[in-house]
Amino acid sequence: MRRVCAALATLLAGGLLAGCSTVPSSSPTVQITQMAEAPDGPVGIEPVPPEAGAAPEEIVGGFIDASASIARNHPVAREFLTEEAAASWSDSDGVTIISASYSAVATQQGTVDVTAERVGTVDSRGVFAVGDGTLFTRSFTLTEDSGEWRITDPEDGLLLLLPDFQRTYDQLDVYFLDPTGTRLVPDPRFLVTGQAQPNALVERLISGPSSTIAAGVGNPLVGARLRTTVASDGQTATVDLTGLAEASEAALAGASGQLVWSLEQLGLRSVRVLSDGRPLRLPDVPELQSVDDWAGLAPDTSPVEAVGHYVDGGALRRATDAQPAPGPAGNGAYGLTSAAVSADERTGALGLTAGVTSAGGTPTLLAGPYGGDLVPVLDGGSFTEPTAAGTRPEIWTVRDGTEVVRLPSGGTPQTVSVPTLAGLGRASLLQLSPDGVRAAVVVETPEGGRLLVGTVVRAEDVVTVRDLRSIAPSLSHVVDVAWRSAGTLLVLAGAPGEQRTVPYSVGVDGWGLTGVTTTGLPGQPTAIAAAPSRQPLVAADGKIWLLSGGNWVTLVRGEQPVPGAAPLYPV
Repeated sequence: MRRVCAALATLLAGGLLAGCSTVPSSSPTVQITQMAEAPDGPVGIEPVPPEAGAAPEEIVGGFIDASASIARNHPVAREFLTEEAAASWSDSDGVTIISASYSAVATQQGTVDVTAERVGTVDSRGVFAVGDGTLFTRSFTLTEDSGEWRITDPEDGLLLLLPDFQRTYDQLDVYFLDPTGTRLVPDPRFLVTGQAQPNALVERLISGPSSTIAAGVGNPLVGARLRTTVASDGQTATVDLTGLAEASEAALAGASGQLVWSLEQLGLRSVRVLSDGRPLRLPDVPELQSVDDWAGLAPDTSPVEAVGHYVDGGALRRATDAQPAPGPAGNGAYGLTSAAVSADERTGALGLTAGVTSAGGTPTLLAGPYGGDLVPVLDGGSFTEPTAAGTRPEIWTVRDGTEVVRLPSGGTPQTVSVPTLAGLGRASLLQLSPDGVRAAVVVETPEGGRLLVGTVVRAEDVVTVRDLRSIAPSLSHVVDVAWRSAGTLLVLAGAPGEQRTVPYSVGVDGWGLTGVTTTGLPGQPTAIAAAPSRQPLVAADGKIWLLSGGNWVTLVRGEQPVPGAAPLYPV
């Protein structure tokens, strides 16, 4: 297995880079992507056809309701359309999601205007894009034939209310490979619930990553096709592909890892991967593969030694026991204000360490081995808290709010190109995802800090952060962000209508914005740290707190809170 994974890493490193209510014409920005509780009843609905003599508003409302059916081609929804419109309307051009409370008003004879809060859209490949906070409006034109109103001009695609969308679609990850070939990267998609999901999930894999991360990941399944529909029997799936005859052993290994980890989300614990009807027969890999066979590609993993740290009085301390970290950094020799530590993905040993200090009067970035001497590597007017990724021994920071800098282990600082940053605002924070493929950036605007996520693209020695996009436009005054997993962020931002900062959780695509408990905190949190399979840390009221069992507690159970700031997790 190690030989296969090493070959895979070499290959990729070298070559893969309802009820209606009136909605006002304007309203304040609100949180609109919060997930509802899972429905208790069966998924899906029985759509109701038009009633005789229904008013235009009722026809439009019925069309929206019937669009939530999971029946192929939405036959009942088409009954609300004229014969010509029913024949031409495409229900496969993506989904527009609006709030459950919407307005459907007849503005003139034969015209109904629908107004609602825009939650977001899902394109034909299942990729979600969060709404930008603007109000959704759409006009429907209807005609009357023999006393019955019907819609003449439906836009292609589905228009769904948020509860209906949550009931009929599931969010699943399709996994691609980071450029080192050592970590799977989640690419969230929405798929209609039902027995067709395994086949749809594999088709999404084959079609490749979403446009936002395509330049930052590799896809060993490129060029492959399904010979037959994905078959499932109990907890076992069979995937028969063609187009892999010329694929290398490393590419087949990567493709297997993608398939197994993606299908595992559907309860398919083992996967039989075939090439033109024959088993792949990879060395050291059984015919029935599971995630255990590809544990080395796990999307969310943290080395055992990667325990939480924080800064207190200029010294780096371990969160497990509130004791000083080893070496000069632990005894406060450098007067650190923030730090980052990288961990060796193979051994788990803590390695490259960087810290920011102003002890000499000028903000300086220091770097060196964990537990060893840190030396100055860069001066500037300011530095954001440094950050590391789990797939490369390097540290990133932003100098003077505008220049993104990466420091490879044993190398010299290099500027990272971020073409759109200058037009967005001054960067007050940058945090790399655990797989190093995404970067969360907080930029300062007149309305406060705003959260953006971009994709890290590597081409030989040139590194770029592209496609910076807002994933939580309803959040303002963002002060900190951390990666809880490769696909989920924790964010400290202003509470709507209140003068305080609270934690939120949000998916990397902007879906599922929810509040996180503040129970146990003595005051508002000012900094946050997280990592896969680790308990989040926050600094609040000048002390460090740990999230455990739904409450924030002291680092050492039963003891008083310890003072500290700038919590971090090595990755």
